[in-house]
Amino acid sequence: MTQRLPPSLTPLDTALAALLDGLEPLAPVELPLSEAAGCIAAGTPLLTAYPPRDIAAADGWALSANDLVGASSYSPLLLAKTPLWVEAGDAMPQGCDCVLDADAVDVSGPLAQVLAEGLPGQGVRRAGSDIAEHTLGDTEGSRIGAADLLLARIAGVDRLSVRRPRLRIVNMPGATATMHMIAEMARAAGLHVSSHEARARDDASIADALDASTSDLIVTIGGSGVGRRDAAVTALAQRGDVIAHGLALRPGRTAAVGRLGKVPVIALPGSPDHALAAWLALVFPIIDRLSARRPRRPVTLPLARKIASGVGVAEIALLAEEQGRWLPLAVGEWPLRAIANADAWLLIPGSSEGFAAGTQVDAYLMRE
Repeated sequence: MTQRLPPSLTPLDTALAALLDGLEPLAPVELPLSEAAGCIAAGTPLLTAYPPRDIAAADGWALSANDLVGASSYSPLLLAKTPLWVEAGDAMPQGCDCVLDADAVDVSGPLAQVLAEGLPGQGVRRAGSDIAEHTLGDTEGSRIGAADLLLARIAGVDRLSVRRPRLRIVNMPGATATMHMIAEMARAAGLHVSSHEARARDDASIADALDASTSDLIVTIGGSGVGRRDAAVTALAQRGDVIAHGLALRPGRTAAVGRLGKVPVIALPGSPDHALAAWLALVFPIIDRLSARRPRRPVTLPLARKIASGVGVAEIALLAEEQGRWLPLAVGEWPLRAIANADAWLLIPGSSEGFAAGTQVDAYLMRE
């Protein structure tokens, strides 16, 4: 059966520009490290040096390399006193600059004997070798990853300044699987997510769930079509402003965009493929603006085969990386297996007829 659409389709660029108009980055908040993963850094903290002093990098005997010149198993060096034993992480004793393995020093007799030479810095982690004094931490606008958190913990930082948009998801009955997919992608992008299911698929129930008081962004899932049970857009019109219903975007044609006060609202279709396409094309740019994220970096590879597209409607192609090329998996209409196998996505502008095989194209990774 042919899908019914709104009477007119708004160009994707027009809808996105209207959503972004006047939208400013959020004020930074301080979060503990356990909550900061995936968020966008809102500052550039100065980290203290680590290690703060020379420490042993391995278990062994702490000695001075200059005192060991010529030592070998054939010409042992006798020591007046047994050297200090250190374990990995211990501060190096005063005057010691190397750590020898356990079998490099014989302590079985009355005097300790050194059976090997040492080099300055051998078995030692120098002060500031991991983090130099006043090293800049997370760069503003960058995504905070596991390595960033490791450096912060080692440097003694327990909180980070971030921008963390608050997303409110309003789910229609029957669109639960799509809701979980969107919520999981939102959390991976560093958003604070709250989910609310409308009591029913009528406009009054949906309108009651639209609450901008604790949200920076609202997404509804399901009910964006033109059927008798599709009431999300009507509910948005009752509570706020509908900017566009029906977008020149495939998949995602029945999506709608609007505002509830100053808060952007995107009505995503209940179908996973249409919802995901609208999320990539519309919600990602809003998240980037709210979090003051640095521009996402595309991955540029040649196409393994051509992509044909109709003029007038922007289309999103799902791609898989294969032998250094982008292999198109689906364009415009997406089987669920294509979503599961996709490595990246490519936006084909409405003004384009597609791309020839071998064309270098900029695609964005599905999972960062």
